[in-house]
Amino acid sequence: MHYKLLLATNNEAKVREYRDLLRNLSFELVTSAEVGMTTIIDEVGESLEENARLKAMASAVKSQLLALADDSGLEVDVLGGEPGRLSARYAGEKASDRDRISYLLAKLEAVPWERRSARFRCVIAIATPEGKVEFCSGECRGIITFEPRGEQGFGYDPIFYLPELGKTMAELPLGIKNQVSHRGQAARKVPQVLKRLGYDRTL
Repeated sequence: MHYKLLLATNNEAKVREYRDLLRNLSFELVTSAEVGMTTIIDEVGESLEENARLKAMASAVKSQLLALADDSGLEVDVLGGEPGRLSARYAGEKASDRDRISYLLAKLEAVPWERRSARFRCVIAIATPEGKVEFCSGECRGIITFEPRGEQGFGYDPIFYLPELGKTMAELPLGIKNQVSHRGQAARKVPQVLKRLGYDRTL
């Protein structure tokens, strides 16, 4: 049987990452745009897990395909875990990546390097049209820089510094980023999730 896996996101940068991360799955990866789904599902959940579930379930039911959705967040220790699940809306609903970065850096202006620890966290939900859903997650620890560095990636990548690599996420080629990132760690667990759902179709 030929299976399709819907990448339930309208974020083109995220789609590029998932196409690379899931390239060894023997599924046809399709996007929301490719199946004619333009509806944006509101992230009204109280956690990353709930938001991922909402998006995956709604997308699976509407498309009648197996659907993968994620929710990711940046959690800064000195800010008590902010912005967390509100990462995409931290500086307002219509804010750009640059706006969000500027807003966060302003909050951390007086915080010294040794107290700027943070983590990226990603939760993936995979849902079936029949209503079954399974989760996997990953996290990556780093330090928030004082200014943006790098042109790759998206979101908060330019200010998320990885001490072991001496670079921000936005300074890493996609292949290296996907090895170490929160999304990469979560995506490597996707084959286990598919198996639990009865779709054991990895290469």
